[in-house]
Amino acid sequence: MPSFLLALAFLFVLSLVSNATPFFGASYTLVATTELVSIGFGLDSFALIVFVTALGATLGKLFIYAGAVGFRRTLQSNKNIRLLGQWLGKAGFYVALFVTALIPVLPLDDYVYLGAGANRARLAPMLGVTFLAKLSKSAFEILLEFSGILGVAFYTQRYLGFSRLDLSIILSLALIVLGVGIYKLDWEKWIDLVRRKKPTTAPSRPGV
Repeated sequence: MPSFLLALAFLFVLSLVSNATPFFGASYTLVATTELVSIGFGLDSFALIVFVTALGATLGKLFIYAGAVGFRRTLQSNKNIRLLGQWLGKAGFYVALFVTALIPVLPLDDYVYLGAGANRARLAPMLGVTFLAKLSKSAFEILLEFSGILGVAFYTQRYLGFSRLDLSIILSLALIVLGVGIYKLDWEKWIDLVRRKKPTTAPSRPGV
């Protein structure tokens, strides 16, 4: 039992740290699955691991929010942050937060928390939505990884010589680069471009 509690504490810290830095995408669920395999699958242990990792991932977003508040003036110079500020508090904003917090691998919810912190959005409802999304995400990913559907780590270790730690580091670095690139994109320009490309109904020809 003490070893399991230590494992839970480790998973909590890992999930918190991996979500406390913008665009840092270390796979805490993969490590959680490894712990679950080592102790043996059980409903109680599975539920506790899901809860602890979801809680850590949610609380990690507090650091991103607080950092965005501290660097508010700098972030406000970014058009995307100002665009997010116009959307805060609306129902669609919380739906988008839930979806981005649920999407695996890509830490898209970091953008939402950066925009929210820079615009001083209400934090409590955001944390509630994020926790529900992270619960679903942890449960889904750990079940998939435990059942062997996601065997990427096994094959990379066997054929390429990468360990799970190596794979996590490579993935994290790649996601940081991708995250900064997406942050610097002009989102409003791309949204306008998509809107212009929507097909319009052709006018009906007058009868002869």
